[in-house]
Amino acid sequence: MRNKFLQTVILMGILFCSCKKSFLDQTNPDSVTIAQYFTTQGDVLLALNGCYQSLRSSNNIGEESDLYTDQRSDDTGTNDNQSNAGEPFQFGNYSILPTNSNLLSHWSSLYGTITRCNILLGNVDKVTFDSDSTKQEYIGEAKFLRAVMYFHLVRTWGDVPLILTPLTTVDQIKAVTFRVPAATVYRQIVGDLTDAYNSKIPVVQSSTFRGRASMQAVTAMLGQVYLTRYATLDGGNSGASSNTTDLDSANYYLTACYNMKTFSSLSTIPYTDVFDVTKKATCPELIWQIVNIQGDATYHSNVAADNQAKGEQFITLKVSSSYGNNVTHDLVKEYEANDPRAAWSIRYDTASTVLDYYVSKYRDASTAAGKNGYGGNDWPLIRYADVILMLAEVNMYQGNTAGAIQYLDMVRTRAGMPSYETSSTTDANYMAKFPTLKLAILHERRSELAFEHQRWYDLLRFFTISDLVAYMHSKNQADFGLASLANFGTKDEYFPIPYQEYLLDPVKMYQNPGY
Repeated sequence: MRNKFLQTVILMGILFCSCKKSFLDQTNPDSVTIAQYFTTQGDVLLALNGCYQSLRSSNNIGEESDLYTDQRSDDTGTNDNQSNAGEPFQFGNYSILPTNSNLLSHWSSLYGTITRCNILLGNVDKVTFDSDSTKQEYIGEAKFLRAVMYFHLVRTWGDVPLILTPLTTVDQIKAVTFRVPAATVYRQIVGDLTDAYNSKIPVVQSSTFRGRASMQAVTAMLGQVYLTRYATLDGGNSGASSNTTDLDSANYYLTACYNMKTFSSLSTIPYTDVFDVTKKATCPELIWQIVNIQGDATYHSNVAADNQAKGEQFITLKVSSSYGNNVTHDLVKEYEANDPRAAWSIRYDTASTVLDYYVSKYRDASTAAGKNGYGGNDWPLIRYADVILMLAEVNMYQGNTAGAIQYLDMVRTRAGMPSYETSSTTDANYMAKFPTLKLAILHERRSELAFEHQRWYDLLRFFTISDLVAYMHSKNQADFGLASLANFGTKDEYFPIPYQEYLLDPVKMYQNPGY
């Protein structure tokens, strides 16, 4: 079985070639090896752009990665258990098999981005830069992207191979084909992000360079990583942890990010501005996003066209023949009465063949996007409402209830919802559904960040796996269509290791429990 890491290395070699022939053909005088490619500062920038470009893949972390995130949670899913051999249905049905081809595609894409970052970092010292600050900025951005990829990998699979250098031979590939403990992966993530924090990355990227990492993004990511490590590896979400170091670090970096904001308060930014395609380059709440080009046949956004249900032309002019991105009734029922975020984010399709909700959060029904649905929505990866709610979470863990509620109310107030104190003392429905501050924060994250691919990771962070099983099983099966909640178990904390990767070394690439 051919190693997927090797395939990625070969693909990267092709990326850096100046002709169509493989760089592996050493007799070709026109070929350019990876080592030969890096000669100027501009070459490094092109390689860095390639790292960012890889995020756009539907199998990476962009707008089309719903399959690996929201469909794994209780927010979205598909009632189609037949298309593509039923493989997409396995994710929301909690019946995923190690042989699932989508699973392997996701794994390969994340490691593909890591490979690009490693190639840049392994060759950057060969190049003379106009200034050391530029060099450090490029290094910082590459390490930031590598850290983001490993953060997704470790939360999705747990122990994973840790590759930090370019791989050019089969022996090198074999040497790193083994899973390392999640704790080791987290240390590397923190190390890369700390290096990025100490680099020359701008505090805020200008609209011209939106999509590239900023110090806002670095500090937000550091805060989220420390918070996740505390809640999961340190046992914080079980109440069993007395180690507050990670929690203190999470508070430090999230507060640093909050203090870098360029607006006075969240309430000054309408919720809809975040998703207004005409304001994507100017909305100060957006920290980091994947940039798309309206009307461009290659670099457009598909999210509106993919989400819209047939019979509708509300969020895109492209005619749809599908049921759209199906929203679980569990989420529909969780929205509070008169929450404007629900009115913006979900829409009921009255077509006789649909009669259900679909995701309407991302909209581009402009003539510029046209009937092909070549939308201009940027994909939000980090924004300030997320940071603020993580600060509420951190302060809750630290016992600062007043501080946690203060941050929680920043988001509720912007949304036009009653304060937490009002809702938790006078709204019987709210009190019954969210009897604790922790559940109230989780609810607010769900309402605010729905369909931004945060929900699954929130569930893993807020619950131990045994508590999450109980939480999922307490839900109403009728709200999930064909997907069976009974299938959800402790095995679903992680995805299975793709079967092809497991076969490389069944001992060192051991399978996750339950698969």
